[in-house]
Amino acid sequence: MVDVQNRPDRRGIPINKVGVNQLRYPIVVLDRAHEKQHTIATVSMSVNLNEHFKGTHMSRFVEVLNEHREDMTMWTLPHILYNLKKRLQAECAHLEMEFPYFIERSAPVSGATALMDYQCAFIGDSLNGQDDFTLRVKVPVTSLCPCSKEISDYGAHNQRGIITVDVRGERDGRPEMIWIEEVVEIAEQCASAPVYALLKRPDERHVTMQAYDNPAFVEDIVRNLALRLQNDERVVWFRVQAENYESIHNHNAFACIEWA
Repeated sequence: MVDVQNRPDRRGIPINKVGVNQLRYPIVVLDRAHEKQHTIATVSMSVNLNEHFKGTHMSRFVEVLNEHREDMTMWTLPHILYNLKKRLQAECAHLEMEFPYFIERSAPVSGATALMDYQCAFIGDSLNGQDDFTLRVKVPVTSLCPCSKEISDYGAHNQRGIITVDVRGERDGRPEMIWIEEVVEIAEQCASAPVYALLKRPDERHVTMQAYDNPAFVEDIVRNLALRLQNDERVVWFRVQAENYESIHNHNAFACIEWA
């Protein structure tokens, strides 16, 4: 059959990225407690397109993804990127998978358990012989304002916020595993208090007082996170951001640090 994509293009303009996005696909990721976890990812894949080609082969993106869907880790992403470049005759490739990840959490006093969801992403880039893998984890937390606590006769304004951690791990020049659960634990320890899916009354009391005893600005949160990650010998690059959904303002507050 006629292959229109392979026809030459005479405009002489290369394309930086062309591919598919908003593709929902079942994948399997590593789970620290249960070895593997099934989830649904929203996938974006792209490659560059040489100026001489009219179009890319969109079906090949899905073919490559399907070959690796049972095992998505930092070690399989380079293979996916390599296959994308090979199958699509490209010099660079990009892959991003966003997915919900579930961790069973126990309430701090009652011990009541429930599943807590975290929005995560695997991000891979291959360019000029260099492959980069980034793990992204978004962790909901509670923050309590130090200024509000200091100036108030009683109480202090607090709110839910989101800590976003982008991190790359490496050891001896090879990708190094950093668990999603590890990132969640570190982020929660840098906030005023964790967020839980299920709390009974004794738990709610505990979390409320925990936040009051650990006030933190968004600046405090990202600085504490930066110190923790800088001291982890596996970490070669990170970007951390804390964003508060301010309870007494009609705007959010945020802070961000990037380090390599």
